[in-house]
Amino acid sequence: MKTVLKWLGNYFKHIDWILMLICLCISAFDIYLLCSLNEIGFVKDDYIQTQLVACGIGVCACIVIGMIDYKRMAKCWFIYVPVALILQLLLWTPLGVRRDDDLAWLNLGVTTIQPSEILKLAFILSLAWHISKLGDKMNTLPHFLLLCLHFGVPFGIIMLQGDAGSALVFLFIFICMMFAGGMSWKYIVAGLAAVPAVAYVAWNFVMGEHHRKRFRLLWDEELQNAERIGDYMQQYNAKVAMGSGQLTGLGTNATTYTYVPEGYNDFIFAYIGMVFGFIGCMAVVIALSVMCIKLLSDASSAIDPLGKLICVGVFAMFTFHCVINIAMVLSAGPVVGIPLPFVSTGGTSLVMSYASLGPVMSVVSHREKKKHMFYEEKE
Repeated sequence: MKTVLKWLGNYFKHIDWILMLICLCISAFDIYLLCSLNEIGFVKDDYIQTQLVACGIGVCACIVIGMIDYKRMAKCWFIYVPVALILQLLLWTPLGVRRDDDLAWLNLGVTTIQPSEILKLAFILSLAWHISKLGDKMNTLPHFLLLCLHFGVPFGIIMLQGDAGSALVFLFIFICMMFAGGMSWKYIVAGLAAVPAVAYVAWNFVMGEHHRKRFRLLWDEELQNAERIGDYMQQYNAKVAMGSGQLTGLGTNATTYTYVPEGYNDFIFAYIGMVFGFIGCMAVVIALSVMCIKLLSDASSAIDPLGKLICVGVFAMFTFHCVINIAMVLSAGPVVGIPLPFVSTGGTSLVMSYASLGPVMSVVSHREKKKHMFYEEKE
């Protein structure tokens, strides 16, 4: 028992406490915000309870995963990747739940989960292992095409299920990890040259009319006015809510508040602006920015390419979520189903956000010490 406690003490001594404390502070702020919104009738008690339970489970998952050597974790991709893919494919069975245009939730009876959140972490770990094992060979055409296939399978499945927002997260993770892995400039130049053609095909042949409409709402004032109580209502109300908060916010005792559809979820940043004002918004942005910078810092100090790639993948996931979510709320980007990490309500999202920090904690702790959960490294 004494040995176990000593080992745990060494583990907690060497993890990235700054990163963990930032995320815990964001979660604490989120709970306080949800309780405030509950008092004015915008959030149900169930959402607060779910968020508290998910936070507890997520922190435990982070700690347990962080205790495992990330090399062994990544090497076991053949266990967790098939499980994550099977959960994603189950959406095409009667267990799948369609909300709006997305087939993204799996009904387990007692609760629903979003398999794509689980698949994101499995994808990061497996792709990091794949790239690190290839090394310089990743730029040979056969291996490069295999890496593209590694990305294309989950991306294609999620796109076919209509969850374009999650699919774009996978794309950004893939690009960032390929850059970090040393992708050749010839592929980068070829990719940039193909962007106009890909955009043309996507706009005209892949995207549906409702997807194109979300983009047109960003600049077409006539369409905005026509859809003010239709497709544009969510973004319009979000701007009104944020504007009403001004510098310091309305606080929790105001007489009137602006209701934003799904404001407790993907549009929660609008409620932050309404209740806590510009100062509250900037505080959240700064906290999320520091979180992302810490992830990059951990990547730069990793002792091997695998550790660096894992940290870069988690950084890419969180960064894309933060930028796109806030841009969506500010009407600077189209509406897509992407939550704000550690802030938006959603059990699966919060649990997997904390779980994604686990491999990063493992990278950091193994950078500092020689002892691992399953073996002791020889000098």
